[in-house]
Amino acid sequence: MMKKELFSNVLSLVWNLLLVYVCYTLSRLVFLCVNWDTFSEHLTFGYAMSLFGAGIIFDTTAILYSNALFILLFLFPLHWKETPVFYKIVRWVFTSVNTFFLITNLIDCVYFRFTGRRTTMTVLQEFRNEGDGKLTSIFLDEFATYWYLVLLAAVLFYVIYKLYRSPKVPVKQKMPYYVVQLVTLLIAIPFTVFGMRGGMTTATRPITLSNANQYVERPLDAGLVLNTPFSLFRTLGKATFVIPDYLPEAEAVAAYSPVHFPADSTAFRPMNVVVIIWEGFSKQHVGSLNPQLENGAYKGYTPFIDSLLAKSLTFQYSYSNGRKSIDGMPSVLSSIPSFVEPFFLTPSALNDVSSIAGELTKNKGYSSAFFHGAMNGSMGFQAFARSVGFQKYFGRTEYNEDPNYNGDADFDGTWAIWDEEFLQFYCDRMSEMKEPFVTSVFTATSHGPFDLPERYKGKFPTGDDPLFETVAYSDYAIQRFFEKAEKQPWFKNTLFVITADHTSGNCYPEYVTDLGYYNVPVIFYAPGLPELKGLDKEKIVDQIDIMPTVLGILGYDRPYVGFGQDALHTPASEKFAVNYLPSSGIYQFLKGDYLIQFDGEKVIHAYRFRTDVLMKDDVKDSMPQEVRKEMETQLKSIIQQYMQRMNNNELVYRE
Repeated sequence: MMKKELFSNVLSLVWNLLLVYVCYTLSRLVFLCVNWDTFSEHLTFGYAMSLFGAGIIFDTTAILYSNALFILLFLFPLHWKETPVFYKIVRWVFTSVNTFFLITNLIDCVYFRFTGRRTTMTVLQEFRNEGDGKLTSIFLDEFATYWYLVLLAAVLFYVIYKLYRSPKVPVKQKMPYYVVQLVTLLIAIPFTVFGMRGGMTTATRPITLSNANQYVERPLDAGLVLNTPFSLFRTLGKATFVIPDYLPEAEAVAAYSPVHFPADSTAFRPMNVVVIIWEGFSKQHVGSLNPQLENGAYKGYTPFIDSLLAKSLTFQYSYSNGRKSIDGMPSVLSSIPSFVEPFFLTPSALNDVSSIAGELTKNKGYSSAFFHGAMNGSMGFQAFARSVGFQKYFGRTEYNEDPNYNGDADFDGTWAIWDEEFLQFYCDRMSEMKEPFVTSVFTATSHGPFDLPERYKGKFPTGDDPLFETVAYSDYAIQRFFEKAEKQPWFKNTLFVITADHTSGNCYPEYVTDLGYYNVPVIFYAPGLPELKGLDKEKIVDQIDIMPTVLGILGYDRPYVGFGQDALHTPASEKFAVNYLPSSGIYQFLKGDYLIQFDGEKVIHAYRFRTDVLMKDDVKDSMPQEVRKEMETQLKSIIQQYMQRMNNNELVYRE
């Protein structure tokens, strides 16, 4: 009996930690079930088991970090702590801490669908400008929608508390107790450190998010290998941008330069510019851009956009640069892709930054304004708009002050003013601005919790996702905006750009691949330029091309910094797109007929993306090696110059 008591602490500790491992595995299974559409197309039973097995490595790190104090409390050799009261306190600490981190896993079951990554520490910064009332409302709405996850969190808390094992507390022989406890603690310390680092050899560096890539067949699957507590711990206090030394500076600039110089014969055309950034708008939502879906019977959810495309320029191969709202605004307005972390949330957000508004306001005398129907300051949009040269900001505060509208009676109760009313307000305010002007509006209604004004419930097609109904509503709201704009004197001298911040609601197989999650429309419409129309089936375009393309159409005659290309004046053979897979730290680079995936050191996959839309045939080893080398060199140059310019405040052109 005495021997069992001497080793009771050790046995109880092992039991309790194993209990946490089981709960982590269960939460991973729930994560897979909730996100089944993302993984089901390529997930075999054997592959799933290998991912779950690899996940134990990352679970170990997270569990040991979060339970380091618990381990110490159990094994610290001090006989007076061996009392029922002490272990009751330890029980509550253990249960509360582990339930908290398991809840972060459950939250990511839902959040992953929108971000494509496990949550990192930057999520705290992302919502720092949101009021407590809004966050409370959001959480209550999500609790109601995903009640089963809330119930599961309560069950996990109960299970951990109920199955927790306390050691037997009587200590009659102090010397054997101290020997056993001290030896066990000395053994546990290095193994705990090894577990936190992810390996036992001196060559092993502490594993990071990118280490998940070695276990997956496609980068998005890293979200299944990782867990959220690991992602939080590994991004705590980490530097965002590290400048790689891929290429000598001259070679890097020769391969790619973000500095744009005007053509010698450029003549500036002072058109108004209106940029509509549509929340959660995917190319999948547009019927005319998807003739292949449902054997040609697919109608989509955007009849007005379908009609507008007949007189607009758009592209078959067009992509976002990020997966979140705060990724979209810098990409669309400032030609800044989202690498590593959202630009808003890094110290580089304090840099001097080029933008469509900044260039035209500063150098061409434009008036400018940014519009977003949420609470002023929400998502950091107001701060970014001001920093890049927008002279005015119109948000929920300004809307409420307008006597022609209904104020907060038009508030959706969670995020912002309904799109229909706010876009009407947007049109009114532009009609008061001095021409030429540059403005942008960020819509809001097609964002969770996907609610609609009462008068429109049941009016629009729904589909399998509640998002689709709100997309159809936003399409109608944009139609109403254009009906009003067409009557304004500034309309015919205006260049309209319509795109998304990121995709949402993707469900067809070609839209749930590593590339499919970035498929957004990029539409240019100018009533006064009827030649600007058609569907370009060759050129590759992404959000960072919008600023160079707009300035190119206007004939802007000054140099500026932007990481994209002018889609109209760049040959199709030279056009590229780039995005970053935050779930795994992988860069995707498209050019010509190929897409390469680069892990920061080497190309790990390649696909013929135009024909292999499901990305099933890896051609890394069979593609022309000179093409692969050229693409890899250009991508390295982009990454290197991006990091350098972010760290050195070189996002504007300085002579």
